[in-house]
Amino acid sequence: MTVSSGSPSWYLRRLSRMGPREVGGRVGDAVRRRRWRSARPDCPSVTGARFTAALPAGTIAAVPPDAAKRLIAEADRLMAGHAEFFGVVRDDLADPDWWYDPKTGRRAPWGYAFDVPYRDEDAVGDIKQIWEPSRHQYLTQLAAAYAITGDERYAERVAEHLRSWWAGNAPLRGVHWTSGIELGIRLLSWVWIRRLLDGWPGAAGLFEGNPVALNQIWHHQRWLAAFPSRGSSANNHVIAEAAGQFAAACAFGWFPSSARLRADALRSLERQLRSNTFGSGLNRELATEYHGLVLELGLAAVAEADAAGVPVPASIRLVLLRMTDALAAIVDNRLRPPRQGDADDGHGLVVDGAGTDRWASLLATGDAVFGRLAWWPAVTGTDVRTPLLAALIRPYSKDGTAPAVSRPPSRPAHFADAGLTILRGPAEIWCRCDGGPHGFLSIAAHAHADALSVEVRHDGVDVLADPGTYCYHGQPEWRQYFRSTLGHNTLRMDGGDQSVSGGPFLWTRHARSRVLVADASDASDRGTARWCAEHDGYQPSVHRRRVELTAAAKELRVVDEVRGPRRAVHLAFHLGPAIAADLVGNRASLTWTRDGEDRSAVLDLPGQLRWRAHRGESDPPLGWYSAGFGRKEPTTTLVGTGFADGTALLGEFTTVLRFHG
Repeated sequence: MTVSSGSPSWYLRRLSRMGPREVGGRVGDAVRRRRWRSARPDCPSVTGARFTAALPAGTIAAVPPDAAKRLIAEADRLMAGHAEFFGVVRDDLADPDWWYDPKTGRRAPWGYAFDVPYRDEDAVGDIKQIWEPSRHQYLTQLAAAYAITGDERYAERVAEHLRSWWAGNAPLRGVHWTSGIELGIRLLSWVWIRRLLDGWPGAAGLFEGNPVALNQIWHHQRWLAAFPSRGSSANNHVIAEAAGQFAAACAFGWFPSSARLRADALRSLERQLRSNTFGSGLNRELATEYHGLVLELGLAAVAEADAAGVPVPASIRLVLLRMTDALAAIVDNRLRPPRQGDADDGHGLVVDGAGTDRWASLLATGDAVFGRLAWWPAVTGTDVRTPLLAALIRPYSKDGTAPAVSRPPSRPAHFADAGLTILRGPAEIWCRCDGGPHGFLSIAAHAHADALSVEVRHDGVDVLADPGTYCYHGQPEWRQYFRSTLGHNTLRMDGGDQSVSGGPFLWTRHARSRVLVADASDASDRGTARWCAEHDGYQPSVHRRRVELTAAAKELRVVDEVRGPRRAVHLAFHLGPAIAADLVGNRASLTWTRDGEDRSAVLDLPGQLRWRAHRGESDPPLGWYSAGFGRKEPTTTLVGTGFADGTALLGEFTTVLRFHG
C-alpha cells in the first residue's frame, strides 16, 4: 500500500514512530513557526567585517591540470546556460527562474515558507528539481573556475546569480526556506564561493560589504538554530544542517551570535556524526550515497575549523577516519561502492567538473588527510576538491588532538555492526551480501526492503544489480517499486514486502536480520568464501540464505531456504543494464562487453520455480535500473514464482552463477 506523504493517515503513522521528547520538540517548532509568521527580526548591524578564511598561497597551483580542464569545460557549459539535474537537461541557467520546475512545467507558489506544500507535486512541481540549483553548487564550480583562470566572467556570473537569488527569496518566503538540509548546504556553498572569489575585486562588496548578503546569511543561521531535524529525522539532514551552520559561523563570524552558533553547531555535529556512524565506520542509514554525503560534509566542516583555528573534538576526526577506511574497504576494483539503500545524488561540496569520480576523490582526500593504508585500492584519477581541502585540513598525524588509533591491518570484508559483507574472488568478482539492520532510527527513511539481497559485479560491471532509487516524491508507484522486496535480488513471500511501508520515507515495521556465518576471506586466496544470514520479515516463516563464492570454479552459489508453512514465493534477480540475457527454462545465458572484450556467464536458476524474464514493464513497474536520481532505463529482471513449504522439503532453492574465462 502506498501512503502519500502529508495525508492524515501518514501523519498518524509518522507520529507513531516518534518518542515523547521528539513530539514535544515538534510542538515547539509548530508554535515557533506560527510566531515567526508575523515576527521577523532584522539582521543585527555589522561593521568592519572581513573575510579571513582564504586559501593558503599556492593552493590553486596544486590543482592537477586535467582536473582543472574538466572543471573549466563544465564552467563554460554553465556560462552558456546548460546544466542537467536528475536527468532533466536545462538550457535556462544563464538567467534561472528559482521557483520553476522544468520537469512538470510548474512554478512553486509564493507565500510564508511553512505554508508551502512542498511534498505535493501537483501544487509545487518536482521539489528536487526546484531545490537543486538553489544549493548553489553550480556556483561553487563557477567560482572555482575563476580561482583557477582569473577570468572575471565567471565571478561576475556568480555575483549576478547570488544577487538574483537573494532578491527573489526573502527570508521565510517561499519553497527555499522549508527544509534545513537545503539551507545548510547553501551556506556551505556560500562559504566556498566567497573563498574562491577572494582574488576578485568585487568579492567583499558581494558578501561582507553587502547588507542583503548579511541579512540572508544571518537568517539562514537563525532558521537552522530554531528548526533542527529531530529524533527520528536526525539522519544525514541534521549533519548537513550542523555542517553548514558551523561553516558559516566560522567563515562569516561577523554577528553577535556567531560564537554561540559555532559552539552549538560543533556540539551537534560531533554528536550526530557519532550517532549516524557504526563503530566500523559505515553510515548507519546503510545507504551508500549518504555515507559519501556525510563524509563530504564532515571533511568540509573540519576544513572550516582548521581554517579558523577552532579546535574540534578528536572524535570528529576519528569518525571521518573510520568512514574513509570503511569506504576504501567496500569499493570494487573500479572504485565503485555498493548500490545500497536510497541515493539522490546529493553532494556536500562541488568544485569539480563532469567525469570526476566522486569515490576516488574522497579516497584521494582521505589519503591527503589521514594517510592511505597498504591495502587501500590505488586511486589514479585526479580532482580539484582534494588539494583545496588538503590545504585547509591539518593532516591527522600532525593534529595535536588526534589520538593514536588502531586502523585495520588488512582489508575488512565483514562489517558485523552494519551486517554488510563483501565476498571477493578471481577475475574481479565482487559480491555484497546484506544481513544488516533495516535502516536507521525508527522511520528508517532511506532504507529499502532488501534483507538478504546480494549484489554481484564482474570487473566493475553490474551482473546481479541493485536497481537503485530513481525518485522520492510525486511518483508513488515508482518510489514503492524501487524500494520494494521484489525490486531487489532476494525472496518475496505472499506478494508483500519484508518490511512494512507507511509512506515514501517511513517504515512502520522493520524486518530483523542476523548474520550466521561470515567467512569472507578473499576467495582468490583461500578457495571458498561463505556467508549465511536470515530474517524474520515473513513471520512465522524465516528466510535463510547461504552464499558461497568458489575461486577455482569462478562460481557463486546462492541457496534460499524457507522455514515455516507453505507460502507463495517470488525469487528475483535483476541484471545490470549492460547484461544481455537469453532465458531458456531455468537457465539464463548472460553476455556483456567490458573494455571491448566479450564476457559471459551462465545463471542456473531453481528448477522448482517457473521463470520469466521481465524488461521495462510499467503496469506494474518491473525490469528497471536507475543509474542516478531521476533517471531509469529498462533492464532484464528474472522472476521465479512458485511455492515454498518448509515442512515438506519444498523450502530450498539453489541458484548458481558461473563466470566464463
